[in-house]
This record gives sequence, C-alpha cells and structure tokens, in this order.
Amino acid sequence: MTTNLHFPITLKLILSTLASLLVITLFFITRTDFSPSSYQPAPAKTIQISSSSTRTKVQSQNSVSCGKIPPSLADALIHYAASNVTPQQTLSEISVTKKVLDKTSPCNFLVFGLGHDSLMWASLNHGGRTIFLDEDESWIRRIAEKFPSLESYHVRYETKVRDAAALMSAARDREECRLGASMDLRVSKCELALKGLPEVVYEREWDLIMVDAPTGFHEDAPGRMSAIYTAGMLARSRKNGETTAVFVHDVDRTVEDEFSMAFLCRDYMTEQEGRLRHFTVPSHWDSNIAGGKYCP
Repeated sequence: MTTNLHFPITLKLILSTLASLLVITLFFITRTDFSPSSYQPAPAKTIQISSSSTRTKVQSQNSVSCGKIPPSLADALIHYAASNVTPQQTLSEISVTKKVLDKTSPCNFLVFGLGHDSLMWASLNHGGRTIFLDEDESWIRRIAEKFPSLESYHVRYETKVRDAAALMSAARDREECRLGASMDLRVSKCELALKGLPEVVYEREWDLIMVDAPTGFHEDAPGRMSAIYTAGMLARSRKNGETTAVFVHDVDRTVEDEFSMAFLCRDYMTEQEGRLRHFTVPSHWDSNIAGGKYCP
C-alpha cells in the first residue's frame, strides 16, 4: 500500500526532471546553432508591390530583415485564420494547382479573377510574380485597400454568355483565330482575343494561368469565352518552348466545359478534380499551325 501511495509523486518527479532537461537542451541548441551571429543569409532582394485602383507599381528594395516570414505570408496567415469566408474553390480543387506551384514556383502566374483566394495564390507563389485580372473596378479598389501587396488590373469584356455558341462557331471557322500562336494578340482580328489587357500580360511568358473569371452564371454576364481562348493562345505563343499549366474553374457550366475542351484541348487535359480542369499546353511557336487545328 505504501508504494502505491508514493508512485504518483515519483512519476511526477520524473516527468518534471525530463521537462527541465528538455528545456536546458533546447536552450543550448538555440544558443549554439541558431543564434543571430551564426546565421548569415546571402544578400537577397524582396519585391514589394503596391496597388492603386486599377493597377499597381513594383518597387525593389534590399532585404533588411533576416529570419522573418515575408509580410505577404504573414498577411495570408492572419487573414485566413480570422476569416469565415469560404474560397471559391474546394480544398481538393486548390490542391491541384498547389501541386504544380510546389514544383514551379517562384514563377509567373496569371489569374483571371480577383477573389477571396487571391492572397493564397500570391503567397503560394512567393518570390514569383502573380497578377490578377478582374472585371469589377470597385472590387479591385476594395481588395487593394485591404491587401496592397496584390497586383491587380481592371479588364473590360465585350462578350455575353448568350453569344457563346456564335462565338465558338466563328472562332473555329476563322483563320485569324487559329493564328493566335504566331500573331500578337493585341492586333488579332479574332473576336475572342482580349486585346486591351495590361502590356505585361502580352510581354511576359506565363508558367501558370488560372481562369476563374469573369462572371459567367447568367446570360448577360461576360462569360469566360475570351479568357479561355486568350489563355490558350498565351500558352501556345511561348517562345522558350516550355509548356504552360492552364486551370479552368466551374467546368460544370456549358461555356467553361465546351470552350476549355475546344481551345485548351481534351488531349492536353492532365487532370480534373471537382469543377477544376488542369491542362498542360505546349508551345506552338515553332509549329506552322496557320489554317490548321487548335488541338492535335
């Protein structure tokens, strides 16, 4: 009986001693291996992006801090930890793009749409350049005030969902639309080509393109016909011969389903998860596709 009474006291003493030893060990490890004097990172540059109502400016400055997470990542952690807003995509859908970013970032990432998941995309591509294109100027201003690190631009769309079938038929028949890979989209005569985007969109080669905008759930909405076509042509026109990962969300809808298969190609589809399709589109820059087909 006596030993049973003292057993809890003995166990408590052992655990207390082990805890003390652990604290002392951690103290010496941090003093010897991770002290500021022993950690000397290589000089680095950070990119700070400030935003206005319709576009942003990029400024470079020398990094003055070490051992801290970037402000953009800190903002993302705090925002999503404190937010009850659900992103437009599900976890399984987001994971498809994240897998590609894990291999590719830092990279050039073009996103049609500015939403509740934008801070996440920019953070997952930390060190790269992530640009957002949106149809709503007032929404861009609101997001810019809340998250000035995001780079966003306003886009005007001339199409309507109700005209999708006619646009599809015209694009398939017109040679001007098939010349997208070898022609500057800014001077294209194809009705689906977005010609008024910021210059950086045409001048930079994009590693990833996400089409999750513009609005497309009613007949008078602009729809994603032009965004999908333009994404496909930007991917095909890469001069370095690299492939481009193109993602289209909401493929449960007719426009997103049919236009993604027509202009990004069923044979180029890598994966579908839920309402998200992932296409791997090769460069057509060295190919003579004039008068040919969009897809193999």
